[in-house]
Amino acid sequence: MSGLKLTATTFYGLETVLASELQTLGARNVQTGNRAVYFEGDLGFMYKANYNLHTALRILRQLKIFYQIYKAAQLYDAIASIDWSRWFSPKQTFRIDVTGQTKFFNNTKYVALKAKDAIVDQFRSAHNQRPDIDLKQPDIRIILHFKNQHLNVLLDSSGEPLHKRGYRTQTGPAPLNEVLAAGIAGLSGWDVRRSLLDPMCGSGTILIEAAMLQMHIPAAINRQKFVFQNWPDYDEALFELIKNSSIDKIRELPTGLKLLGYDKDSSAVKKARQNIKNANLDEFIRIEQADFFKTKAVNPDMFLLFNPPYDERLSIDIKDFYKKIGDTLKQHYTGSETWLITGNLQTLKYIGLRPSKKIKLYNGKLEARLVQYLLYVGSRKRETI
Repeated sequence: MSGLKLTATTFYGLETVLASELQTLGARNVQTGNRAVYFEGDLGFMYKANYNLHTALRILRQLKIFYQIYKAAQLYDAIASIDWSRWFSPKQTFRIDVTGQTKFFNNTKYVALKAKDAIVDQFRSAHNQRPDIDLKQPDIRIILHFKNQHLNVLLDSSGEPLHKRGYRTQTGPAPLNEVLAAGIAGLSGWDVRRSLLDPMCGSGTILIEAAMLQMHIPAAINRQKFVFQNWPDYDEALFELIKNSSIDKIRELPTGLKLLGYDKDSSAVKKARQNIKNANLDEFIRIEQADFFKTKAVNPDMFLLFNPPYDERLSIDIKDFYKKIGDTLKQHYTGSETWLITGNLQTLKYIGLRPSKKIKLYNGKLEARLVQYLLYVGSRKRETI
């Protein structure tokens, strides 16, 4: 089968990174949207996208678009016009999620209920049986995406969101989403020419995701299940071929490259080491118990990438804490390039350094900034971008 219309969803601000990933994989007609990237590919490419993409949350397969959906009766008829027996049997379970915006329906639960009725009625009429709803672990996930009167009916091919890689069994407070961690690693431009330090590494997610990106390790290499495996057109032999081909593309990191994480909390160090071991990266990433404010650069040209705490509930003096970040960078990391993400925009003024770049992101529903600081040696002037 060829020419499937597909959508990869992501976080706000990561669309260009995701589009680049898709183009590298070989997607056709790649176009960026809001928190989404649209593309085309065959069935095998849909498997490939699910298995490989680091900055996608879900891969959706388009079934049909309806352009004039104003009323409940139109919605029912539209859903009923799709032959659902092509996609699942009455013995399987399903759920319906409603996304997007429309002024014609103000209750998403009602929309989901009306669509459910259309599907169930169709099965009952054709098979004298009906599939059941399962909100937790359905066999089939249906997405109804509205844009005013337009309705896009899609199948979620991923199931559990793709950020659930399978390696992170240990977390601390406010862990960074794996997709967001991969996204900031991609946006920062870090590559294997410079050693990488996460000076407040928590559960090690940034280091793991950065390493996986550079080593071309498929994001879902540790994942056990995708919903597309429940579909009637699932091709197990093709999926195994794609997995093996993707694994063959994994590359080693250069000898001598340092990927280093610090955390002053011993329990965080333990959790990070376990997650790194789960990801089979303990040969490449080293975690040390250390207070960043008491450290010095181990290389003259370090690359720092981190997610410092920014929540008042974490029992830190925000103003003093971020001033110490700036002081440590100025005094002990001159010549380094630093990127950090914060969801508290006030913290940036306490660092005492002029950002070279600011990128707007969202950490969940919280507006955040990914900020770059270039720590030049001497008094070289720099422009704010």
